Amino acid sequence: MKMNTLSPAEGARQVAKRVGRGIGSGLGKTCGRGHKGSFARSGKGKIKAGFEGGQSPMQRRLPKIGFASMQAKDNAEVLLYQLDKLPAGEVDFATLQAAGLVSSTAKRAKVVVKGGVTKAYVLKGIAATAGAKAAIEAAGGSLAE
Repeated sequence: MKMNTLSPAEGARQVAKRVGRGIGSGLGKTCGRGHKGSFARSGKGKIKAGFEGGQSPMQRRLPKIGFASMQAKDNAEVLLYQLDKLPAGEVDFATLQAAGLVSSTAKRAKVVVKGGVTKAYVLKGIAATAGAKAAIEAAGGSLAE
């Protein structure tokens, strides 16, 4: 291979349209832009997302409801059946992160009920719901805060 033999891949480059070269070309006079209006003018063909022609846009007409907490991304949920995949014994936040059950951006974890546990776990520094605590204690484990 030589530098002077390189060429772009097939179909990677298109030949530019030569507009405004008489009516016989099919792209003369208005050059394929139609008559008047913002799309006929240079640099005016972009309309921002959500613009509805001056009508009040949908995102402003609909009522604003709810609240999205910025701290929600700091809290991770661990389900009981996911916890059961770990080996029995002490489980702390670092263990959950190493196992991939908690994202790297999370700062806290909480065990919630879904599925069940069959092994005895000792949770250190991890919160648990009342149902999850009952299930862990029923399997012979405990929570050490």
